[in-house]
Amino acid sequence: MTIAYINRIGTAVPEHDVHQIFIEFVEQFLPERKARLLFRRMAQRAEIGHRFSTLEPHEDLTIAADREGFYRPGQFAGTAQRMARFETHAVKLAEKAVQAVNLCDEKASISHLVVTSCTGFTAPGLDQQLIECLGLNPSTERTVIGFMGCAAAVNALKAAHHIVRSEPSAKVLVVNLELCTLHLQETPDLEVILGALLFGDGCAACLVSAQPTGIALRDFRVVTIPDTRDLITWRIGEGGFTMTLSGEVPQRIAQALSHEAMRNDDQGILRGQHRDEFGLWAVHAGGRTILDAVEQGLELTPDALKWSRGVLRDFGNMSSATIMFVLQRILEHAAPTGKGLGMAFGPGLAAETFRFDVVR
Repeated sequence: MTIAYINRIGTAVPEHDVHQIFIEFVEQFLPERKARLLFRRMAQRAEIGHRFSTLEPHEDLTIAADREGFYRPGQFAGTAQRMARFETHAVKLAEKAVQAVNLCDEKASISHLVVTSCTGFTAPGLDQQLIECLGLNPSTERTVIGFMGCAAAVNALKAAHHIVRSEPSAKVLVVNLELCTLHLQETPDLEVILGALLFGDGCAACLVSAQPTGIALRDFRVVTIPDTRDLITWRIGEGGFTMTLSGEVPQRIAQALSHEAMRNDDQGILRGQHRDEFGLWAVHAGGRTILDAVEQGLELTPDALKWSRGVLRDFGNMSSATIMFVLQRILEHAAPTGKGLGMAFGPGLAAETFRFDVVR
């Protein structure tokens, strides 16, 4: 059976670091001093140092969060305006990430393009925009995976995995693009604001083929945690996309991962293997409490999730692009060989997982 490999990974973020600006801006929406103090405390504990946006911060936050007036108090942009901005800015960031893959002469041999995003939709879409601006073959087969949230990158790799196994000569370009900061909500709801505290813009691109170098994709498995479908939701509203991110999510993940069947059963996440058989952990950096829950549930060592915690610190949660940033660090810095487990959580509450090996 042909094995699919992630040969190279390229990543990109916009130029504007907005993490501290966001903290200062949204405090004005919290009328009670107690709520503001709690927000500040939670922001300090989030273990996020930077998040990036296509929106340039305004020097006077009483006027707007950004220089374009996209987020002007009392006049936040509507969904149509947010999608128009996605259409013009998403392709620029995606092109930057693809350039970092350094396709060179391989560009002409790209046979398939898989694109994921849950933060913007247009038609013609990002897939067709990329084929045009990158100069790819117009007959490149396209697959778009939308609205699957933070776990979508795993599904994109799964699609590439199946393509390469069925067509061993295929070269699949996978692009995960999210402009999360287009969906800030003007609200005094502390839970909504704390959810927004996590997210930034980012894009990852990778080349998947049968060439035996990089990260070998072994198998994929999805597990849905029962009675959790309302804990993460993502819906299109009049003022952008609105997210529900329940505070119960980390606890439910920790409980599920600590369950004997989930960990040790042949049909569980670990496929009947012991956790110590995995030397590498590529866990979606959804937030500090999410990473703490995985560490607790699987009883991992304190440094097991160092790659994920580093990405969270440097970029925040970039939804579907995030786990690819983690895999990039593993590919660049991990030992020459090593067996790993990848994991990302999305609406459902679904855990999308895959086993992989690093091959030099």
